[in-house]
Parts: sequence; C-alpha cells; structure tokens
Amino acid sequence: MDASIRPKGILDFLSQQEIRQLSDPQNGGLNELFRRCALAVLNSDSQTDSGKEMLASFPDFRIEVVQQTRSIKLELRNAPPKAFVDGKLIQGINEHLFSVLRDIVFVGTELSKKRGYDLNLSSSITDFVYHILRNTGLLRGLTEPNLVVCWGGHSIDEIEYQYTKKVGYQLGLRELDICTGCGAGAMKGPMKGATIAHAKQRYYNGSYIGITEPGIIASESPNPIVNTLVVMPDIEKRLEAFVRIGHGFVVFPGGVGTTEEILYLLGILMHPKNADQPFPLVFTGPDDSKDYFEQIDRFIGATLGEEARKFYEIIINDPEQVARRIQSGIKSVREFRRKMGDAFYYNWMLHIDQDYQQPFSPTHSAMSSLYLHSEQPQHELASSLRKIFSGIVSGNIKEEGVLSIEKNGPFQITGDHKLMHEMDVLLSSFCRQQRMKLSRDTEYKPCYKISLREKRSESNRRK
Repeated sequence: MDASIRPKGILDFLSQQEIRQLSDPQNGGLNELFRRCALAVLNSDSQTDSGKEMLASFPDFRIEVVQQTRSIKLELRNAPPKAFVDGKLIQGINEHLFSVLRDIVFVGTELSKKRGYDLNLSSSITDFVYHILRNTGLLRGLTEPNLVVCWGGHSIDEIEYQYTKKVGYQLGLRELDICTGCGAGAMKGPMKGATIAHAKQRYYNGSYIGITEPGIIASESPNPIVNTLVVMPDIEKRLEAFVRIGHGFVVFPGGVGTTEEILYLLGILMHPKNADQPFPLVFTGPDDSKDYFEQIDRFIGATLGEEARKFYEIIINDPEQVARRIQSGIKSVREFRRKMGDAFYYNWMLHIDQDYQQPFSPTHSAMSSLYLHSEQPQHELASSLRKIFSGIVSGNIKEEGVLSIEKNGPFQITGDHKLMHEMDVLLSSFCRQQRMKLSRDTEYKPCYKISLREKRSESNRRK
C-alpha cells in the first residue's frame, strides 16, 4: 500500500543535508538503513525472524523523506498491508516510524559527525549512549526507580509466553514499568500483562520501552504495545542502554540471544569495581522451563564459577514471588543511589569495561580467533563467551550473518576441552528445545561448528 504520513510530536524538522542523506543512496549511507528499519516497523508482529526473508518479501518497498514548509512527511510506497486499517496507517506504527527516523538521524549526524565523540574511549561511549537516550525523551520519565528490564526469547512456546504475561501482570500491579528488546515472545508478553494491571490500578502513565538496533530489528520487529521505541546503533550500545536505565532485571526462557544478554550482565556484575552495586536479577519461567534454567545455571557455574551464581535467583512458576523480589530489589537500588548521589534515570556508577562496549563484528575470522580458555579472569571470559553467542545470533537471524554462513559455511568455535564441552551441551539443548529459530516446523541447521584447539603457551597468549 501507499501512504503519506506526518509526525505526531516526535520529529518535526530536518535539515536539507539530513534529508539528502536519508534520500540519496549515494550520500551518507542512511538511505538503505532507514528503509530496512522502516520496513521492519511496518511488518510488526511478523511470523518470520529472518531479515533476509522479510526484505525479499517486499523488494519494491520505498520510503522517502519530504521537507515541507512547516514540517516533514514520509512517502511510503508498496508498504505491507498489515500496517493499515481501512487504508490508514496504524497510529502506533506511525509513531514507531518517526522514532526510527529520529534515532538514525541523531546518531548519523548530530553525534558521529558534529560533536566529535571518541568512540574508542569507554567514558565517551557511555556519554554517547546517554545522549541517544536523552534525545528520545524517555529519561524524563525515570524520576523514580520503577523500570524492569525483561529479557527472553522470541521463539518460546505458548506455555512460556502465557507465563511472561502473568509476571508482567504482577509487575504492573505494583506500578512497575516494562522495558524489553521490543520484539515478540518474552519481549511482548510482560508488556501485555502489565497493560492490564496498569489499567486496573488506574496507572495511566505506563511506559513500555523497546530498545533495538538495526541488525536485529528486522528479525524482532517492534511489537504494537511498545510506546517508546529506541534504535541504538549496535548491539553493544543496546545492551549498555538496558543496564544503564534498568532498575531490576527479569530473564525468561530464551535461546542464544538471551544467553548473550545473561553473559553480558554477569560479566559486568562480576567486575570488582561493581562489587557494591545492588542489582536485582531473577531468572524465571513455568514448571516446563525448569530444565532450561537448570542448563543455564549449570553452564554458568561450569564456565564462570560458583561466584557468578550469587548474582541471580531462580524462581520457578511463581509470578507473585518474582514481582515481590524485584520490588524489594528496586527499593535497595533507590536507597543506594540516594546514598551515593547517583541518578535514578541513568546508572552512571556502573563500571563497564571497554571490551563490553566495542562493537564485535562476528565474521568467520573474528569468531575463529576467539580463544576460550578457563585460565583468564572470569569477567573477561564472560566477554568472550558473550561474543560467541552474539555471533550465533547473527548466523541464525541477521541478514549479513545468514548470507555469510551461506557463502562460507558455519562459524568455527574453538577453545579448551572443558569450555567446548559445556558450550556443546548448552547449544544442543537449545536445538532440542527448538529455541534457535521462530519457525518450529523446519529442522534447525547449526550456523556453528565446535572444535578443540591445543592449549596455547603463556608466551603465545601474550603475543
């Protein structure tokens, strides 16, 4: 379908240079990026998690930014019909489109080119993330600690999905807001549950924040409940945004993407500089997910050590208990930040090593170069493990990763015997439980191959 749409208070004006960058494929590189992200938004609640498949389904889709005297408008051509009702674009999708435009323009022009941020410095990266979030306006609403980040897979079964709604409902009854990766499954369920609870409590200012990035948005299109959509420039800044603004964390069943998030967070919490940070973290699911969390818990203990297990609690089939624990933990966060003089809206005091902030591009060379061995500090090992899972996510669902696997074969994952055994056990369980892809009616073909590597000497490691 075709349409002309205008912003609703999200973004009113663009400069001529910005419009050229967004309109001209040869000028600035933003044209194709915006087109792909816009198509993902228009394809909300899609039943595919393949960015390549989605783009192939709408090869003639076009979007153009048009400057007018008083504002701007977007011209859509050959857009997905599901985004329209009686010929009119759904209002929430309209808002999401301009949120995408806002963030792409801000990152592509205001920060990267004009303000001179040095993204090789850790503190500068943290400022970069902060300014992107501030530009969205969402930080103004975080005047009290009440934001719960919910992580979990988009490929979960109906029992697990209904459980995420029950937890979201209990969180909503306590007037807690929800932030997720904005997609389907465990990213949608908590928001859906919270909306009902917020309505019962006459809590009219509920926030349902979705944080995504261009590489994943096509695979995890924003669900329609999201009322604040944020597009970060890459996965590392997306993850940092979660941990900087969240006050409590709930992890539902998932797959490799959820494991990546868990490893990212545990690696940060295990750093000695974060020893005093209160950080409520609960893993939860229905009775049917008990084996899943036992596998995750076993993997963490076997790779990162018993010390890593103290940072989270596993609660099975008890949504009320989850909500009470999170609420109690957020109270500790509030007291700590008041005592230390830190902001409620952004966790400035949390230390994040630069290795967790620098974008990792999961090429075949980069993946095979990640040597996993048990002798390194645990928070450093967590970073390397996180990158492995990030690469598998790319090979499973991101367009560039899928194309690379088709061309060059599976990623080679190497390391010492113990770590490779634990990796194989966990990933094999994900395959058996059909947690790798949204589609459950086709057999999953692994995008990775696990192998052993001879232990390198200390002198070689230093080299």
